[in-house]
Amino acid sequence: MRALAIVAAVAVSSLATAGRATAAPPAAAIAASASRGAVPLTVTLDSGATAAHWDLGDGATAEGRAVTHTYTRPGLFRVVARVTSAAGETAEAETTIAALRVTLRRPAVATFGARTVLRGRVEPALVGAPAALLRNGAPVGRGTTRRDGTFRFRVRALGPARFSASVAGVTGEDRPAAVRARVTARVSRLALLGGRASLVARVRPVAAGVIVVRVWRDGRLVARRVGRGRLALRLPTGRAGPLRARIRLAGRGGWLGAVRTVRADVVAPALSWGARGPSVRVLERRLAELRYAMPGIDGAFGLETVQALLAFQKVNGLPWTGRADARTWRALLRGHAPRPRYTGPGTHVEVSKGRQYLLVVRDGRVELATHVSTGATGNTPLGHWRVYRKVTGWDWVLWYPLYFLRGFAIHGYPSVPSYPASHGCVRVPMWLAPSIWSRLGYGASVYVYW
Repeated sequence: MRALAIVAAVAVSSLATAGRATAAPPAAAIAASASRGAVPLTVTLDSGATAAHWDLGDGATAEGRAVTHTYTRPGLFRVVARVTSAAGETAEAETTIAALRVTLRRPAVATFGARTVLRGRVEPALVGAPAALLRNGAPVGRGTTRRDGTFRFRVRALGPARFSASVAGVTGEDRPAAVRARVTARVSRLALLGGRASLVARVRPVAAGVIVVRVWRDGRLVARRVGRGRLALRLPTGRAGPLRARIRLAGRGGWLGAVRTVRADVVAPALSWGARGPSVRVLERRLAELRYAMPGIDGAFGLETVQALLAFQKVNGLPWTGRADARTWRALLRGHAPRPRYTGPGTHVEVSKGRQYLLVVRDGRVELATHVSTGATGNTPLGHWRVYRKVTGWDWVLWYPLYFLRGFAIHGYPSVPSYPASHGCVRVPMWLAPSIWSRLGYGASVYVYW
């Protein structure tokens, strides 16, 4: 790093004539009240002589033995003091004044316990200068500046504080860092009518403030709890329908407030064909989330809902009933999208003869799953095949067929029971057949396994 110490140099010019004694040259030196500091930097300079001409390095000049000058922009300024004796002899002294601007940027809001990055810069750029991070005036991190004068620190957000940075002993302006307490909530997403369901809210740290939990159903407040640190609340499950809970932290002591909203659904424990209402809507929405083929979410337990639920039960090894019971609800709550047996780029189809379902897989991810019905005599061929023929609309009694081996095809059909019932093809629901047809091109793989 460029040295910032006072440097003084004396240049003497004299005229000597033969036979005459040479007069003593004038003395020049510079004493500065500060050689570096933060912008705006005010410095008093003294030449030690009766009078001097000053070149202050930033375009300003001055006259006199001692001058006071303020540097309003960052830079390394070369200051020259020139003194002249009565005999016309001159001498110069120089020094460097470093006016530094140290800035520190921080995220607008940090979350308690999270690591965050604070970035800063010194102007003019100093390379390899020692840099320190100060929290409430105490050092909490050290480093050096890069070629462009920047530096960075990673710190953990532990609470409200004021941060500043110091480079080469020059400290910039300190700024407050806002910290938001961590509010978490654990809730029973699905609860059976009349069953047990709970919500547990936590705030860290406990000293951040008071938490208030409110629970609404159909726009009416049905539960409220106030406390610190941790709150456990039993949810009302006497009526089917959605519950909305709002956890609000009223921050204090410099902590920012926080709000978190969660949802729970109270559902009827048994649903079957013909049912209607919010419980059916929750069922349909959950099946769609898990990528089981649904034409829409309408709250009516019809054929399409039965077909999607059958596919879920088949994939997850549940009884093939097409009805939602307590066991099925629990599986839906902890369930995940089906996982394909084969992966790779492009789109392919997988058919399980053993469990009677079909998966449409794109780039290794299941796009949709549906229940199917294969050959009643077990004659649907196992193996890896490819689509070689596609027909738009009807081909005899086959709706949007995709042929993969001789006369075997994946096609829509009015009747798709939960068991093998076809002549050997793979039946899919009528409404879904055009969608599957459009996703598979000629040459697409069809895997049929047990």
